[in-house]
Amino acid sequence: MRRPSVPALDGLPDIGRRPVPRRPPQSPAPRTPAHRRPLAAVGPAPGSLLVPMYVHPAVDPQPWRQLVRAAPGLYGVVLNVADGPGRAFDPAFAQACEPLRAAGVRVLGYADLAYGVRASGDVGRDMRRYREWYGAQGAFLDRAPSGADRLPGTRAMIRAARAEGARTVVLNPGVHPDPDYAQAADLLVTFEGTWQTYTQTPVPAWTRRHRAERFCHLVYGVPEGLHDLVARLARQRGAGVHCAVPGDGRNPWVSVPTG
Repeated sequence: MRRPSVPALDGLPDIGRRPVPRRPPQSPAPRTPAHRRPLAAVGPAPGSLLVPMYVHPAVDPQPWRQLVRAAPGLYGVVLNVADGPGRAFDPAFAQACEPLRAAGVRVLGYADLAYGVRASGDVGRDMRRYREWYGAQGAFLDRAPSGADRLPGTRAMIRAARAEGARTVVLNPGVHPDPDYAQAADLLVTFEGTWQTYTQTPVPAWTRRHRAERFCHLVYGVPEGLHDLVARLARQRGAGVHCAVPGDGRNPWVSVPTG
């Protein structure tokens, strides 16, 4: 899922110095909005959540802080600055990634494969920028192709990412691709879409020949309270990694998973 451009950030305060208001002890606690509930309440299995976080940390820093608190349950966090690393270093993203890395969370730099037509050298350049600017340890290769004819070119892009230091490579065709893709990367995203579509999507038999830890399902538009159901369905369908968020529309990846 590509992210829309974020608004201009000129004049925004430094999030590192932003004061955190304290609620008076006597005030009743308001109902916490779903997108701001701690992930710890969800109780994910260790390393089972892959979270695309496509919101600028200076626009909304709270989800980034929640991810740090949820570190034990995370497979990784996808860092997407501008459908890629952008043209220049952004200190706000660097500041947001530092505590994630310190907590042992994989930071995966986002690169768009354009369904297999991008040059592998361009993918490698993206990964180099993510590593040098934000300390990313892996790659999330989005809009990957799914046909067997595109597999050799996809493997070249994966090699380019690894050559630039990507120790973990996640490949996202968003659908079940040709079975040979299962061995191409560390993790294969075989579903990305809405909750309604997810309930009706069949799983091909070839996936059962591989460990669940090799597959991931990314589900958005999930009604409140159904995160655990998504997790169970993912496991039943052979996916050991997943993400379920309430967001929908052009960019649903602006909040953390909810319970």
